[in-house]
Amino acid sequence: MTLVTDTAVKALLTTATTTTVRPRYEGSNICTWIGFKHVNYLVEEAVLDHFRQAGLPARALYEEHGLGLDLVSIDSRILHAFHMDDTADAEVVPWTKDDDGTIGFKVTIQFERNGEIHKAVTSKVRVSLRIDTYLEAAGEVPEQLARFAVATLGDDLQREPGTPAEEEILASLTAGQNAYAWKWNIPYPYCHFTERIQMSGYLRLMEEGKDRFVADRGISIKTLLDDRRWIPVVPRSDIRILDEALMEEDLYTVYTVEEVFKDFTYTSRMDFYVLRDGNLVKTATGRIVHGYAVIENRRDWSLVNFDQHVLDAINGAPAA
Repeated sequence: MTLVTDTAVKALLTTATTTTVRPRYEGSNICTWIGFKHVNYLVEEAVLDHFRQAGLPARALYEEHGLGLDLVSIDSRILHAFHMDDTADAEVVPWTKDDDGTIGFKVTIQFERNGEIHKAVTSKVRVSLRIDTYLEAAGEVPEQLARFAVATLGDDLQREPGTPAEEEILASLTAGQNAYAWKWNIPYPYCHFTERIQMSGYLRLMEEGKDRFVADRGISIKTLLDDRRWIPVVPRSDIRILDEALMEEDLYTVYTVEEVFKDFTYTSRMDFYVLRDGNLVKTATGRIVHGYAVIENRRDWSLVNFDQHVLDAINGAPAA
């Protein structure tokens, strides 16, 4: 049995840890480069291992204390691209103030390439311990962790007027905006702890949002790959859970272009909603910064500026 002791919690909140991480083969979609989603998976794995090294692994927290470990916020900057088979060191530094209701960490991932150390990723992460209500109660929450334990994920529940009609919902969410929206039923592979979508599920949806948006605008991923060997790159992404979205609920996702920086990058906001009691409840929100790079060979790529065709597509209406 895992004991939640003062020593273990002190280590969790004050002692930095380092773990070795390696991106999964699944994340290599274009040549041997690793996409932003799987880079964030490395950040998640480092945080999970930090809990393990403190003697408070996610499995024990749930099985013995009924506490689900949920990443509720992740804000990552990607400074150097990962490649297939890269091995990296991830340092997790606790970052929790005395009055914080979530557990905070700063994560730095670096790797060696050609004898040089590269800082590849910096990330800020927040964690909540969700009290399980799906199964029978596990008893009192250990007092050392009580301030991080919550009955429902999210710190600022947001509700907006809604309507049961799908077409009207999607139209209302995109009205007057440079945006794309769709409805999707949440399947169990995107969930954890038996009932709710997890952080990795939202990361997968952020990636899908980009794919859907550019296809809608006539510049799909494959179109630009075939036409000019351009690939999308992500220097920064962030996502924050505001409330819970449950297995088999309909999730309304909105991808909105907020800013185009010259002809180099553009920032899009992604908002996620479920419909409850006639109201739209925002369950998560995040942003993703995109640029493009040209494939030079099987190993190298370089950033490129948008041309007018791509700028028009990003700023304009869907293609006919």
